[in-house]
Amino acid sequence: MVQAKVLEPSTPLNEPVQSSLLGRSLLVEEVTATWCPSCADIDPYLLGVADAHGSRIAMVAYHPSDGEDAFQPPAAQHRIDRLGLIHGTSIPTPTFMVEGENPRSGFEAWNDVQRDILDAEVLRQDTTSLQFELQQIGNTTTARVVSYASSHEQPQQTQLTFMVVQHDKLVPKGAINPGGATRDRVVVATAECVLNTSTIGVQHGLTSAHVNQGCTEDFSISFDNLEQFSVLLVHESTVEAVSQGEASLGSHGVVELAIRNRENPEANPSTTVLLVLAAGAGIAAILPRKGTKEEKK
Repeated sequence: MVQAKVLEPSTPLNEPVQSSLLGRSLLVEEVTATWCPSCADIDPYLLGVADAHGSRIAMVAYHPSDGEDAFQPPAAQHRIDRLGLIHGTSIPTPTFMVEGENPRSGFEAWNDVQRDILDAEVLRQDTTSLQFELQQIGNTTTARVVSYASSHEQPQQTQLTFMVVQHDKLVPKGAINPGGATRDRVVVATAECVLNTSTIGVQHGLTSAHVNQGCTEDFSISFDNLEQFSVLLVHESTVEAVSQGEASLGSHGVVELAIRNRENPEANPSTTVLLVLAAGAGIAAILPRKGTKEEKK
């Protein structure tokens, strides 16, 4: 299986490092929270799930600005609001969506998510090829678009979106936290470049975002250095197109470059495990089985 490009945190980034030239990955989005018991239970296992799927999926986690979550990054709430255009403002935690469709809520939802991934792969025919590069200078990391090729018929209704995802993000002391000391795949920054105007419409959590020649030519973002992180570049419809019913939430192409440790966390020996098989794909994800819990909305 082709693996998503994952580099060790010790990898020097003083010279530009490029992502793979891809675009066929599926965007899997999770709405989660640090106070949510089921979210805390499942979080340690999802990095292993992502690695098991290789480059087939790019998985991100959105923590809401709800007054209780320990992180509440504006970038994540912006992405939750985007999902809310179709699915409403009350999305329970944890909820998973593959390409913005079919919200699957609760700890036992992953079986359905696996099927959604397989269905979405069958439907995905034409995709946008994307590539970007990362470089660190001093205390700042910069990501810049280096390649874009798309057969999408309405580029004027689409945008390129950078997302910065932090791995092993430490939960502050004193926060409501039924889980471990860290959470993974936390979206902490984003910026959107609208193709037909070559303008940056949204940016959160960044030191800067720039475009000169055009979104597909030199769109770039800069953010404070992180020890373990991923950057995703997504070609997707604009909020205006989605809200007017002219486009879906699904992406037209996704590519990820991760700077993190690659490891599959082992299940707690005292926990009964559920082996979830992706039919026909030969992929296994080990998740602990827990009883159904009522979570906040």
